[in-house]
Amino acid sequence: MFISFEGIDGSGKSTVIRMLAEYLQHSGYKPLLTREPGGCTLGHSLRPILLNARTSGLSCRAELYLFLADRAQHVREVIRPALKAGQIVLCDRYTDSTLAYQGYGRGLNPEHLRRINEMATGGLLPDLTLLLNLPVHCGLTRAVQRNREEGTVLSEGRFDAESQAFHEVVRQGYLALAAEESSRFVIIDAARPAGDVVLQCLSAVENVLRQRGKGLD
Repeated sequence: MFISFEGIDGSGKSTVIRMLAEYLQHSGYKPLLTREPGGCTLGHSLRPILLNARTSGLSCRAELYLFLADRAQHVREVIRPALKAGQIVLCDRYTDSTLAYQGYGRGLNPEHLRRINEMATGGLLPDLTLLLNLPVHCGLTRAVQRNREEGTVLSEGRFDAESQAFHEVVRQGYLALAAEESSRFVIIDAARPAGDVVLQCLSAVENVLRQRGKGLD
């Protein structure tokens, strides 16, 4: 089972993924936690280029193709082998991030983005996408605080430095994507405490597992 987690910066994806993985482990599953960019060897090298606030002069198309290079290798090297081995893959960002950030946010053609996403992934889509939704000002406040605490204001802050208007366009883009593919997306109220957010995610995951004749203990 392949689950992607999406949302604006500061929506709490990383925290929720770790907590959800613990629940799955207690229920006898072996979840794989991964992320984009940076979930594979190539992505580990590309992440500093894409997220470092010092990166300047990067065109929106250069940004796009660096993300896609990471994704193509990530799917081949990490995601498909894990799925083949029967693991539940929990991925922090995937193809919908490209549509939200480079499509809605940067203004690139969404149909073109869908086609090249399909080429990069070989057509692999998540079974479930959990969209962590919260007001932009809350997300940005969280993101800035997190980066200060972790000392990553520069190394991970390139997108955080975008305007609030940019992030609002991205957020609305995500909601539009969720409306278009309501059978795959579940919108999670990420403004609530982390424990409540995880319970919402667990409920969505359990629904999919039940459809497959499985469940959580």
